[in-house]
Amino acid sequence: MKLCKDLLVSNCLPSLSAMEGSDTYLIRPNHRYKFKPAIVKECIRDIVRERLSGMRYDPEEVPELSRSLAECVKDKVKSLGFDKYKLVVQVVIGEQRGQGVKMSSRCLWDADTDNYAEDIFLNDSLFCMVAVFGSYYY
Repeated sequence: MKLCKDLLVSNCLPSLSAMEGSDTYLIRPNHRYKFKPAIVKECIRDIVRERLSGMRYDPEEVPELSRSLAECVKDKVKSLGFDKYKLVVQVVIGEQRGQGVKMSSRCLWDADTDNYAEDIFLNDSLFCMVAVFGSYYY
């Protein structure tokens, strides 16, 4: 009787290998693959410091510089392995004239899975704000 019961149970349950490949239906990311703002902020900081250190503000170069910074940050964050995340990178560069600048953003998202990271770079000539938003695909 025990043999029949074990056989019946084993036929009803999917094998472990079948379950491993079925993670396409996950509605929450595994903790290892969850968007981590501290790690992303460090990536932003490294890239921005490397690219903008010692640079002077030039209004002719700012549009291309903003695009290339955004692409570089996006590529670096993608390489961190945040699978199933839509990444949005926002870069703002302006001339430093001693004025104050306030920025804000508003998003509708799932507080359990989605998050953002940001960093600000300042020198005597310019300021740069980079924000990366990670939104989980269900």
